[in-house]
Amino acid sequence: MSGTLDIDGSMGEGGGQVLRSSLSLSILTQQPMRLANIRANRDKPGLRPQHVMAVRSAARISSAVVRGDRVGSTAISFDPGPAQAGDYLFDIGTAGATSLVMQTLLPPLALADGPSTVTVHGGTHVPWSPCFHFLDWDWRPFLNRIGIDVELELQMAGFYPRGGGQIAARLPGGGAVRGLQLTDRGRLVGIRGLSAVADLPLEIAERQRNRALKRLEGLAVDADAEIEISSLPTRSKGTLLLLLAEFEHSRACFFALGARGKRAETVADEAVEYLAEFLATSATVDRWLADQLLLPLSLAGENSAFVTSRVTSHLLTNAEVIGRFLPVGISIHGALGEPGEIRIEVLR
Repeated sequence: MSGTLDIDGSMGEGGGQVLRSSLSLSILTQQPMRLANIRANRDKPGLRPQHVMAVRSAARISSAVVRGDRVGSTAISFDPGPAQAGDYLFDIGTAGATSLVMQTLLPPLALADGPSTVTVHGGTHVPWSPCFHFLDWDWRPFLNRIGIDVELELQMAGFYPRGGGQIAARLPGGGAVRGLQLTDRGRLVGIRGLSAVADLPLEIAERQRNRALKRLEGLAVDADAEIEISSLPTRSKGTLLLLLAEFEHSRACFFALGARGKRAETVADEAVEYLAEFLATSATVDRWLADQLLLPLSLAGENSAFVTSRVTSHLLTNAEVIGRFLPVGISIHGALGEPGEIRIEVLR
């Protein structure tokens, strides 16, 4: 492959994000790549089922020539064409995170000519990944704000370890990404949330909500808080407590998931503690969204700036990957684990 870009998958935090961002950027820039040392810093190095699906789905939407797309593989080659609008269905086959596959595909398809639908089977609310409701309440509104139109739908919830969930996205295509200048979040307007159960008694959701509201009172938050109770359509058991802080100019989202033997009150405490950490800073976006905004904002034709509540290794790694593909300067002012300001400068 002439002009192939070599990427070291062990860079930075050395996880699956290097793979996912590289796949998206390879399609967007039409740059063939070889990726070695995939997930080298993980207990089980190499591709897991959700990573294999990310590779194969990215290949399908771009008619890419790909090698190494199998479970356990630590290296792939990927030579894509342009993203092709269409209707796509992908099945991870496990409780692997549907959200991470979706985040790989949406940037290229959002900029493709024509509308697309993407449906992904697998885990919708699983550890170590953004759950569906985080995508819909936080990630999607920010994408819409910067010019990427997308609608998301939870068709079936899938909790770890059984999975069996399904999410769908609809994109009109033809998007044009705008920059984002967001260094002041303004005053806190309100907090709304969701306490949900899947194939479990609604009383658990009520306990989660009651605990969260009590903890929010203890924070002396000067804003109204409302938490909806819901029972999700599902083939698996699980619980969710999600909180969305809405500010004059921004929003930030925090969630926790239940697990066998984990008390409803503990689930609520985790989500409230994430929120409390954020409120103690002057950040404009939460730490998870920060690294997820880097790639789309790097496609804009204008500069961007925002403030994260915590500089994470994911953020630093994603900045390094993006710099290999795109002519942008990403500066992150802040120490690892501390709040920081991110600036994305278009290099002409």
